[in-house]
Amino acid sequence: MKAAPEAQKRLLDLAELDSTADRLAHRRRTLPELAEIAEQSKQYAKLATEAIEAETEAGDLAREQTKAEGDVDTVRTRADRDQKRLDSGAVTSPKDLASLQSEITSLHRRQGDLEEIVLEIMERKEAADAKVTDLTAKRDEIAAVRAVSEERRDAALTEIDKDSAEVVEKRVQIAGDIPADLLALYDKLRDQYGVGAAMLRGGRCQGCKVALSIAEMNSIKAAPHDEVVRCEECRRILVRTAESGL
Repeated sequence: MKAAPEAQKRLLDLAELDSTADRLAHRRRTLPELAEIAEQSKQYAKLATEAIEAETEAGDLAREQTKAEGDVDTVRTRADRDQKRLDSGAVTSPKDLASLQSEITSLHRRQGDLEEIVLEIMERKEAADAKVTDLTAKRDEIAAVRAVSEERRDAALTEIDKDSAEVVEKRVQIAGDIPADLLALYDKLRDQYGVGAAMLRGGRCQGCKVALSIAEMNSIKAAPHDEVVRCEECRRILVRTAESGL
């Protein structure tokens, strides 16, 4: 393949732009904010799940407390009713009086036991409510931190996208100065090796950094200036300049 030396030199400008585009793409994929957001999202999900579990426990305890308080009220009402019967003097039989007094004593004992249960449930519910408050606060804190990370990520992506757009615009301009067949070869090699063209500097390919042999240098030196030469080691297009050492 043949191409004017100036057209070949433009490949170096194109390669530099493509390297810049690759660096921008790599930066886009590896922004530290992305890892931060992923970790923060993981923490948020864990805290959100724990908060829901704590809320469920607190709700269950609230219903358990309501039921226990209802049991206390039932026993208290029955004890009050029996006490009124006893105080009214309506019961005169010694046997019935003894039975009624025994029942009142039993009800008071039962009421005391139930009130202890209510207190124990209230303590557990208080602990559960405190846990809900703590987990919710931590969850919201992580959400706020993640929002800041997302803002930094968005700002970085905006900058990268702006730089990438400028690279694309410059690439279109440079590609317009390169013959279609040479550009096609360059793009093919770029797809294969990541870099389609490299400068020959001081007898060394700047693509693979391998020094060319004397025979290879002599062959390139003898080639016409418009001949498109390739590196025998990495097969990239070798662009000759005043620094090539020919």
